[in-house]
Amino acid sequence: MNGSMASGVLDLWAPQQEKESVEVNDRSYDERVCDVLIIGAGGAGLRAAIESHDRGAKTLVVCKSLLGKAHTVMAEGGIAAALGNVDPKDSWEVHFSDTIVEGQHLSNWRIVEIFAKEAIERVYELERYGAVFDRTPAGKISQRPFGAHTYRRLCNIGDRTGLELIRTLQDQVVARGVPFMDEVMTTCLFRDPKTGRAAGALGIDIKTGKLLLFRARAIIIATGGSGRVYQVTSNSYESTGDGIGMAYRAGAELMDMEMIQFHPTGMIYPPGVRGMLVTEAVRGEGGILTNSEGERFMSKYDPKRMELSARDVVARSIYTEIMAGRGSKGGGVYLDISHKGADHIKKKLPSMYDQFLAFADIDITKDKMEVAPTVHYQMGGIRVDPETAESSVKGLYAAGEVASGLHGANRLGGNSLSDILVFGKRAGDAAAKSATAVDLPSVDSKEVEKEISRVLSPFSSTGSANPFHIKEEIASNMWAHVGIVRNAVDLEAGLVEIERLRKDAKGLKAVGPRAYNQSWTDSLQVLDMLLICEAMIRSALERKESRGAHTRSDFPAKDPKWLVNIITVQEDGKMVRRTVPVSTPPQELQRLIKEDD
Repeated sequence: MNGSMASGVLDLWAPQQEKESVEVNDRSYDERVCDVLIIGAGGAGLRAAIESHDRGAKTLVVCKSLLGKAHTVMAEGGIAAALGNVDPKDSWEVHFSDTIVEGQHLSNWRIVEIFAKEAIERVYELERYGAVFDRTPAGKISQRPFGAHTYRRLCNIGDRTGLELIRTLQDQVVARGVPFMDEVMTTCLFRDPKTGRAAGALGIDIKTGKLLLFRARAIIIATGGSGRVYQVTSNSYESTGDGIGMAYRAGAELMDMEMIQFHPTGMIYPPGVRGMLVTEAVRGEGGILTNSEGERFMSKYDPKRMELSARDVVARSIYTEIMAGRGSKGGGVYLDISHKGADHIKKKLPSMYDQFLAFADIDITKDKMEVAPTVHYQMGGIRVDPETAESSVKGLYAAGEVASGLHGANRLGGNSLSDILVFGKRAGDAAAKSATAVDLPSVDSKEVEKEISRVLSPFSSTGSANPFHIKEEIASNMWAHVGIVRNAVDLEAGLVEIERLRKDAKGLKAVGPRAYNQSWTDSLQVLDMLLICEAMIRSALERKESRGAHTRSDFPAKDPKWLVNIITVQEDGKMVRRTVPVSTPPQELQRLIKEDD
């Protein structure tokens, strides 16, 4: 495909002029060419951009929201890395074991090995980039305890660690002059019709409604998870699973889509902030959980680790207390840190102090918080190669929450931030090396025109379905039928509802001009959300056991025969699943694994 077929080929490295909004039926598009296209500008995308640029590849970053507004900022408590600054006995080997064990042995052992070893240097690198960490009295990076970590391992900046990480990486990207386009929603990936290699993507400039064709030698997906398919979630509005949906439709394999992490503590009220994250750092700094009877109930569920048990254990324990009628007035349980004193709280948990005071009129230095589980993280996602982060589609890479393989059935708190640094770097490195070794792949113009027709179809729809309402129904359905505790009856009912909503979605209608048109972008997001929900439910039905974050009341035990990863892929237009045994670590790594008591 050549530039004459588009309305213009633009030089990314030349100043661009703002364009006016376009007509609803305008099918023209601008074409932009780069070596490495990075979709998503959270921590994984930005770290990938740094590496790709430093490897000499012409790199372009596009993101759906504004640069700097990424879900990474919600990882507040710290970055997990075995520096050993507070507990000298800590090591990458212990971090490896903790991650494997708390992931219920579903993790890819090689991914975990790379992660545990390289997280240490990535934290020191972040410090060299300018991140300002809290310090020990000796001046080293401070580390706090977190649930199910053997040692104090979380390198932190108060309870604003994710924000500092994004700020630091963003500064590095801007200083390097890496081009970026924010408020651009990507809708589809294209593959070279001859080689099958990832070749490009179609996007919408949200500011103007203009269509954009991106052509690239390699593509990195770093779009995060899909928490917004649930009614109660800590995820930002943008977390609708676009990257997973695009990769699946392009032929990439997904893995372990049933594994959704419910963070134990989200806000209860006011309704507008229900589900907003209450960082695990509150418990790491000494916060205790009690029920309506004043009982510190974690002593019944994990008397050894108490509030610092694994997230799946704490979330199920809170759920059990609420369902047994021992919940708080607001429908949760109580979390209390007030005994640590106002000075300590304001220093170590400034965001939590401000959050509760601003939204709930609660002073956490004096009063208890009311909390309940909230959907927080997606352990499943795009299946990737451990060394390069490449998907099953050549030239297509994935890093961060959008990728699977590291966290298994349950993510340890703090592992997400080190994940995006380690595998963001690896994806950027591999994509740049790959891109500089191949010619620019071709894009089939017929496929482009087909996608443009799909993208513009909500404007010509004769239906009247409101995408906002369908998104609400999707979220309500998933919360009701695919929650913390699942069973076949609920899951089947949830799948029936998804199929009904898919039929309704055929009548999705976008109204108004194309610039900043929420009804249009929501209409397109709905289709990916429905696809992802189907993959989650079908995988949850497939796994007939309880393991980590996946709890089934009709199969309450963990079953050794389900020590498998569930792969989801599109074949002949149908969603197909298969299972593959989890690979066994070599003996030298098996010896490192220390099981929980």
